[in-house]
Parts: sequence; C-alpha cells; structure tokens
Amino acid sequence: MRTSVRRALWAGVAAVVVAAAVPVASAFGAGTVTATFVAASDWGTGHEARVTVANGSSSTLSTWRIEFDLPAGTTMGSFWDADVTRTGNHYMAVKKSWMGPLNPGASVSWGYNGTGPYRAPLNCTINGASCSTGTTPTNPPTGNPTTNPPTGNPTNPPTNPPTNPPSGGKKLIGYFAEWGVYGRNYHVKNIHTSGSAAKLTHILYAFGNPAGGRCSIGETYPAYEKAYTAAESVDGVADTWDQPLRGNFNQLRKLKRMYPNLKVIYSIGGWTWSSGFTQAAQNPAAFAESCYQMVEDPRWADVFDGIDIDWEYPNACGLGCDASGPNAFKNVMAALRSRFGSSALVTAAITADGSAGGKIDATDYAGAANSVNWFMPMTYDYFGAWAAQGPTAPHSPLTSYTGIPIPNFYADAAIQKLKSKGIPASKLVLGIGFYGKGWTGVTQEAPGGSATGPAPGTYEAGTEDYKVLKNTCPANRTIAGTAYAKCGSNWWSYDTPSTIAGKMSYANGQGLGGGFFWELSGDTANGELISAMKNGLG
Repeated sequence: MRTSVRRALWAGVAAVVVAAAVPVASAFGAGTVTATFVAASDWGTGHEARVTVANGSSSTLSTWRIEFDLPAGTTMGSFWDADVTRTGNHYMAVKKSWMGPLNPGASVSWGYNGTGPYRAPLNCTINGASCSTGTTPTNPPTGNPTTNPPTGNPTNPPTNPPTNPPSGGKKLIGYFAEWGVYGRNYHVKNIHTSGSAAKLTHILYAFGNPAGGRCSIGETYPAYEKAYTAAESVDGVADTWDQPLRGNFNQLRKLKRMYPNLKVIYSIGGWTWSSGFTQAAQNPAAFAESCYQMVEDPRWADVFDGIDIDWEYPNACGLGCDASGPNAFKNVMAALRSRFGSSALVTAAITADGSAGGKIDATDYAGAANSVNWFMPMTYDYFGAWAAQGPTAPHSPLTSYTGIPIPNFYADAAIQKLKSKGIPASKLVLGIGFYGKGWTGVTQEAPGGSATGPAPGTYEAGTEDYKVLKNTCPANRTIAGTAYAKCGSNWWSYDTPSTIAGKMSYANGQGLGGGFFWELSGDTANGELISAMKNGLG
C-alpha cells in the first residue's frame, strides 16, 4: 500500500456478529416516553442489544435515565452512546452529556453487548417511574445525574437512515488514510457527502503500526482526539470537550449508524511500517493479543469489525527486507484468527508480483487462506518514476503487452498465480489505484519512452490523484486494460471509469470476490471512480 470487531465482546469470547435484526423485543412504556430493548444480534454465548428512547410527548425531553435488572446469567460488557453504571446486576443508563434535548416525536438509541443469549431486562424504569405504570413525567425529577448540554446541538439521527446492501455478494472495499485529515482535508464526512458510503461494503482504516511486534495506534490525534465542528461532522453534531471519543473513530461510528451494512476494518502496517512484522512473526500469539486489545479497546470496539494486515512483504523486500521464512505470514494470520474468533473479519493486502520466484512465491499465502476472509493483491504500483529515467509504463496493467518492462508484472499474472496455488477465486479481491504514476522529460507518447525524473505531484513527485489528473492531463490512450496520456513533457498512467469498468468485468469473469482501492481521497467529490466500481461489479 502506498505510504505509509464489531462490538467488543467479553474476556474469552472472541466473536463478531453481523448486525442483522432479530425478532426479539421488549417494550417498556412510561407515559408517552418509552424505552424499547431489541436484540440486534444473538449468537448464543452473547448478544448485542439496542435500546431506543422515544419521546412521544408534545414537550422536549431534556434528559433521560433508564434503570433495569438483567436476569441471572446475563451481564453487560461493553456499551455505547449512553453512560452506564452497575451495582450487582442492576444497571442505570443515562444520556451522554454531548447529546442534545430529545424533541417531541424524536428518538435516540444506545446499545450494549451482553453474555449469554438475549433475555429481556427486568424491573425497568424510565426517568424514575415504573415502566409498567406509565407515569413518568416528560422531564425527570431534580437530581438526575445528567446535565443538560448547550442548546442548538441537534443529536437525533435520521429516522430512516440510508442503507447500502451489497449487490450480488461482491465486496467493494476502500481505504481511508488516517493522515488525510491534514493537507488533503479529507474527512469521514466526505465518504457520506460524495455518495460513496452507500456503495461501499467495507472501509479499511489505514494504518495501525506494528512497531516492536505489537499493534499500536498510528497517530492518536486524528484517530480519536481531533474535535470536529458541526459543519465537519458526519451527522452535523459538534464534538464537545468532555466526550470520551472524538476524531476519525467517532466519525466512523456515526457513519456506521447511518449505513448499518457498512463494515470497518483496522488495517495494520503499510509500506512505511511493515518492518514491525518481522518481530511480530517471532511471537505471533503475543502480536495477535496486542492487536486484539487495540482494535477491541472499549472506547471504540463498536467501530471496528476486524483486522487487516498489510505486510510489505513477508520473507521478501519492500522498504526493508524480511527474512522470517515462508511460514511466518501463515503463522501470524492463524494467530490473529484464533484470537479474534471465527466471526471477525481477518483480511490481508498482499503482493501482486506474478513473476517466477517473486514475492508471491516467497510466502505460503495459500497456507494462510483458511485464516482469512479474503486477500487483496495490490494490483497497482507495478511501475513508476522510482525508475527515474523510465521506461514509461502503466502502473496498473491488467494484462501483458509488448514491451512491458518486467514479465508477469500485471494483475492477471498475479491472480492466476494465486489461484494456481489453491487460493479460491472468491477469496481474491482486485485492486484499483485512485491515482496515477508519472514521469517528466518525456518525448515519446507511447509507453516505453525515456524520462528525466518523476512528474510534479500535489503531495508527492511522480504521484497524483485521479481527481486532479482527469482535468490536468485527461487520459486519451489505453493499453493493457488501463489508461495513459502525455501532456507536454509529462507522461501519466491511471485508471478511468472506463478502464475500471473493464477491470470489474474481469473480476466478475474470474469469479473474484469484488474490488478494492487505494484510497478514498483520490476520487472526485461525487465518487466517480467508486460509482464505476459499483456499476461494474453489478
């Protein structure tokens, strides 16, 4: 990759579940203010419950408090979007301080994970009155521990949030770069406003750092400390100084509420940080434990649905070289699967080097296939201006072509090699780059010309986003299933909606699991490339 579970479950229970509705509910009325408990998921040894507080009165509800007992054998583990205290098996949940008043006719939800199968709460009260008698006043008695937040801070989520059910079972996966909130000014909200969230099935959050053989947050400020204004926030609600989670993680939490089918996976490593995997491979179980503790931190466990490993490259060279042996990657992935459990998403971005004796051959990827949900061969960045004098070549060829600088450096060669090793086609997802690679000092329009160095780029010489290139150097030629153009002395190659359509058709024809891309900020403001991927996958 360039640069650089679901809800937390209890100790000893490493299961992650799909939030499908379960027809189990317990509604407790309190006058015109109600609290409804629903089992969002139930997997026998644990469950996820969602609690909805609805204000059916004609008055604004400034705050709320729910008290209840859980039946014997059931306990609450993690919770979100409410402050919960416990005495024995008695629980009290109150409105978060950052939530605004609950307007007439509005509702708000919070949730928790519990041990054992779902069982309806007992002795429920809302705002101090018995739920069964229905005598709760609109506003609670004096002395409720929750204080009213500042006015003008709307909090109610959309009544009917948009959904994004995957079509045809194909995955459409996009990377969100943690550092994009800086110079690129790309935020989680942009995934929503571009229309892309409704098309994606999964977001990969890049990157966690495997330094010292342990998973750690890449950078804490953008991850969970940065405060968002109402204008910047996904749901139009500003962060407050005292809320426990801010930053990208909280914004992703809000995005998932709006798009219930969208999954988020924490990606570890990347080009810059892959050296940490060498030490991780020396003690895979310890590494897996550290990753589990990071991903399933109670502050953001509901944000993430699993873990992704972007190791560049096991038993081979990337920015640095690894000599852990051909079994290292397989052992690490097996340890992660064991620790995260069978229901978590465990995925990996892998090399797309289809050459004989190349990076695919250096590692037992097939041996790791049973541990992962899918592999993402990075079928881009085959060629670029790190070879400063050229020859110019498309960085993401789908097929070979006459004059290709390195044999089998193209997507189909990698896919066929991985399939030949016994990896099911459905566990392979085709990669697309939302950027171009370019040279300057080029006189020849066709690929294969000489150059003097990398072409200028907004953030990195030799690299430019699609959203820029489509205007500054529109592609007018194609080769090997991708596009290129020469503009003055600059030569660029990149994928367009048209070439992406062809690549998605290839993915369908090969029986692949779908498509993924690096990364969201490279697309246009209206998600032009993501739309092409979505339409192509069908």
